[in-house]
Amino acid sequence: MAKTISYITGSELLSLKERANIAIVDVRDDERSYDGHMAGSLHFASDTFQDRIPNLVQAAKGKDTLVRGPKCARRFADYLAEAKESAGIKNIMVLERGYNGWEASGKPVCRCSGTTCKGGC
Repeated sequence: MAKTISYITGSELLSLKERANIAIVDVRDDERSYDGHMAGSLHFASDTFQDRIPNLVQAAKGKDTLVRGPKCARRFADYLAEAKESAGIKNIMVLERGYNGWEASGKPVCRCSGTTCKGGC
């Protein structure tokens, strides 16, 4: 059975992050994600997303919620349905207004120098 996809606001996501076992997935391209991303997010760029879904399933195993872009959310939900594998993922949510909306509303972001984030990101 296919997972349903719902939309969540930045404030709702911030509230969820405080109490849920959550995986946040950034699907922006590499260059844009280096400019800033949501702290603690997993990066699976949209241009290679389809090929990397099995890696995402492993990285997010046991997490309750994934937050991502709508097109990639649908691909991920379809993959889980076809593979008959849930990996413990109960919800797939899309962040309204994406990263730009998150940042514009003053929510916490991580800015990295170089191509690799270390430390608190």
